[in-house]
Amino acid sequence: MLGMIFTELVEMVEERFSPALADDILAEAGLDHGGAYTAVGYYPFEELQTLVGLLAARTGIAVPDLIEAFGQYLFLSFTRSHSTLLAGKTTLLDLLETLDGDIHKEVYKLYPEARLPEFRVISRTEQQIELEYRSPHNLQPLALGLIKGGGAWFGHPQLTVESVPLQGSTLFRVQI
Repeated sequence: MLGMIFTELVEMVEERFSPALADDILAEAGLDHGGAYTAVGYYPFEELQTLVGLLAARTGIAVPDLIEAFGQYLFLSFTRSHSTLLAGKTTLLDLLETLDGDIHKEVYKLYPEARLPEFRVISRTEQQIELEYRSPHNLQPLALGLIKGGGAWFGHPQLTVESVPLQGSTLFRVQI
């Protein structure tokens, strides 16, 4: 998994909880590298599971809720680090429609070993998009958080997101 996911998670814990909690979780995880993540590195997905599990145990917040909150945090980070990928997008639906076709292609140029989720557009109107989400890591709460973070960033106060589990994937119905 991309190192920038880990560096952003640690930053979120430091900002939203405390630097001490971030240090404690990294120490308790017993990682070979001591939690010294680099944004351009690649790390096992299991490390993310461990860190979020430890954070859940320390805060009493459910793992899916933490992952969704992280998705919202991560979207704002993307607006700073990859703002060019948002160029020309005037709504969240415009952005979601181009995830696999444009945005993920650009991510692969920067991170060729990335294992990104797939988002297939099922239907699109001016006010709604239906996306089929597939991921080897099944991080539906992260995708939901990213969508909600995007809705806030684009200024869609009436955003609704419905998540429907399918066989091996999830359908997200997003309405602005």
